[in-house]
This record gives sequence, C-alpha cells and structure tokens, in this order.
Amino acid sequence: MRWGLLSTARINGAILHAGNADVVAVASRDAGRAERYAAAHGIPRAHGSYEALLADPDVEIVYVSLPNSLHLPWAIRALEAGKHVLCEKPLSRRAADVERAFDVADACDRILTEGFMWRHHPQVAAAQRLIADGAIGRLRLIRATFAGGAIAAGDDPRLQRALDGGALMDVGCYCVSGARALAGGEPIGAQAQRIRGGDDVDLALTGLLAFPDEVLATLDCAFLGPPRGELEAVGETGSLRLPDPWHAYEPVIELRRDGGAPLERIAQERADHYALQIADLEAAIRGDRPPLLGRADAVGQARAIEALYASAEAR
Repeated sequence: MRWGLLSTARINGAILHAGNADVVAVASRDAGRAERYAAAHGIPRAHGSYEALLADPDVEIVYVSLPNSLHLPWAIRALEAGKHVLCEKPLSRRAADVERAFDVADACDRILTEGFMWRHHPQVAAAQRLIADGAIGRLRLIRATFAGGAIAAGDDPRLQRALDGGALMDVGCYCVSGARALAGGEPIGAQAQRIRGGDDVDLALTGLLAFPDEVLATLDCAFLGPPRGELEAVGETGSLRLPDPWHAYEPVIELRRDGGAPLERIAQERADHYALQIADLEAAIRGDRPPLLGRADAVGQARAIEALYASAEAR
C-alpha cells in the first residue's frame, strides 16, 4: 500500500528504514525542504503543503509525525480526505478528542491507529502470557520508567505547552502504555507530581495508577538525568522485567519465579517493531484482522494521561 509522510520529522526514518512501507510522497510547509527530503530518501513526490499530500490520489495511508498538538487535527483531516492513518503517539492528552477522531474514522470507513511501535514487539505478548499463566503469582505492582535525557534548546517543541509538550506526552506516554499493557485493563485512579520547566510543561513527572484487583503502577518519566527505561511487573511470588521495553535493541525477559528462585533470562527474537506496526495496519486495512491498537486502547491511553495531568496540575 502507498504511504505519504506528513512532515519531514526525524521519526520518519523509522518508517523508511523498516523496508515494508511503499512511501510515495512526503510533505512539508516548505517546498524546498520537502524536495530535499524526497531526494535524500528516494521518495518519488514532494509536496509543499500538507493539504497537497492529502489531495494526492496515489497516497492510501498517511503517517502523521507532526508535533503533539497537531496529531489529532491532521489525522482527522487525513481521514476526511479518504486516507487511512498511522498517527505518531500520543494521539492526544484529551480522551474526548480521541473519541471524536475515531468517530470520523468510522464515518469515513478508514482505519486509524496510534503509533506505539513498542506494543508490536513479540516480547510484549510474551510478557503478557507469562503474567496470565501465573509465572509471578498474582500481579500486584508495575513499575515503568522512561527518561530521554536533557533537552538543551528552549524552542524545542517538547518544551512548549501550546504544542502539548512535556515529559509525560513525549516519553511518559510509553510508561502509561506499558502499565496498561501489563495490567490488562484500564486504571481506576491516578495521582501525579511534576517538576515544571520550559513553557510551563513537565520536565519530569512521577505518577501512580490504580487498576482493578488491587494492582498499582508507578510511573517515572523525565527529560532530566541520563537516559533510562524499563518495565517491571511484580507478583506475589515473583517478578518479571523488560530491561529494554521501548526500543528492544536486545530483547529479553528477566523472570524470577517463586520468590528466591534463580533469575531466568528468557531471550526474545529480534524484530523491527516499526515493520510489525506497518504490517499490522496494512492487515487491518485489508480486513484480515482488527488493528492491535484501535479505539478502545487509544481512548484508554488518553484518559489515563488526562487524569495524570489533572492531578499534577492541581498541585
């Protein structure tokens, strides 16, 4: 299927390098930039506006990789133009906006999915199976961490409140997604504290999500400090840890059963989760199966982010 890139953002490289997306067009608000980008990456057509790409009849799927605040508006415009959409995470910090976008997708008979590539890696399903099979006993606690390192430039979109910047939106959304994936449901309570910076965004945020069946999840996300990331599930008899959940450069599950049992390192197959994400969307478009991340997951994700921000910003 034929893809169009709505922006020349660096994250586009992951789609291009995956090798299974037929990218036929790219758009920028600067025609020269679009032309240079297309030439550098072997893309047949360059458009000097986002509207022109949406009007391109050869484009079937649009990848929206704009700043956070522009994700939903342009995803909706792409759906209304008859395109299927892979929208880079997070779709929005507002659950009602996500519901509205999926209403448009349904009305236009198009597929919309949120770009959490990490969810497509086989190690996630393996971890979920181990928890469901009782490998660590009754699940009680989840710990999720993702920090991307310091941001030096004050004009970085991630530091701009008007662009929906902040650590929770940039890297913490992975922590929310991770907690929800391992808990197997949606949170019923949320609390958070933040360190403010930039244009009144969260430079760091710690949060607590409460899930049904007395499962708690702690979240730690930041632009501050060294890069770090992990996801751990603690049960009544053991624990399970993904040392590299978000990038999966060296996928492995560290499992400790029955309290003091020796640590097991369960190697996982290497996989390009961006390629799997692309294949998942194209399979959904063909009608082979529903997308892994559809309406329910995206709305649940936005609702949790919204609740965390409501708590943090009320303090």
